[in-house]
Amino acid sequence: MYIADFFKTLTRKSNIPVLIYLVLNIFVIAGITSFLLSMNFGLGLLVGLGLYAISLLIALSPIGEFILRFQNGCKKIKDPELFNFIEPIFREVYGKAVQADPSISPDISLYLNNDRAPNAFATGRKTICITKGLLNMPVEQIKATLAHEFGHLSHKDTDLILVVAVGNLIVTGFIVGIRIIITLVHLFISLICIVAGGPEGAIAGAINSLHTLLITAIVSGLTWIWTKIGTLLVMKASRSNEFEADEFASKLGYGNDLCILLDTICASNATGLFANLASSHPDKADRIAKLQELGASYRKAIPQNTPHLMGG
Repeated sequence: MYIADFFKTLTRKSNIPVLIYLVLNIFVIAGITSFLLSMNFGLGLLVGLGLYAISLLIALSPIGEFILRFQNGCKKIKDPELFNFIEPIFREVYGKAVQADPSISPDISLYLNNDRAPNAFATGRKTICITKGLLNMPVEQIKATLAHEFGHLSHKDTDLILVVAVGNLIVTGFIVGIRIIITLVHLFISLICIVAGGPEGAIAGAINSLHTLLITAIVSGLTWIWTKIGTLLVMKASRSNEFEADEFASKLGYGNDLCILLDTICASNATGLFANLASSHPDKADRIAKLQELGASYRKAIPQNTPHLMGG
């Protein structure tokens, strides 16, 4: 059922770029496999497909969620004071979300990240991670944020991050293997140069070191670019999902508070996944306008002493 839901989500029009990226990953794995194992591309494609299927299964499992939480510093809330504050808030919104959509998992857990900017993300089917900065916001705005994240879980669009960030473990493993091979070859040639001795050996060793650094830089650069492309594609696909999650929060009764939150938070110094998520979201003015269309009565207050600019 989980896998079926994932592929159903993946084939949405907004998620087609991610689907293309996943297919390209299979061809990348097939190419590397064919090269390393000296097999024809057709057989390499089958092996690559099998390996990538395994990586996706791992990514979509609790292991995948654990890896993503670990990568982003999301931990269980152990501070009794913080736990006693946030747990009732979380449970209240959780209860409303399940009433609105009974398909939401009954085993969702809340985690905390040390980022000082108010933010949150949901991933997989059982993880919501909030930042310490969010705890400084008014309670109703915290509820609105949680409602938004439950909206993502309700629409089953929380697996895409897992697939790119964790599902690329096979590709990453190949790249790490290639770098290890490059390093071993470098050490072997350097040893030969040392044994040969003399000026020629020193020159050969220096050239070999420069060559190794160049190859390693190229491999690292390509890996970074490839992962970045995948992340950007997921983030692009997530833009339309943000409006759906906002609508879910509105249905739970948090439309006004979500508008206030969107209108008060500003650009942060968030890093990693939180920064990528923030950069991927639609313009907050568009989100507020959409929430107003859904019934939010929020209107931004304009100071009385602020001059109105008229068209010339």
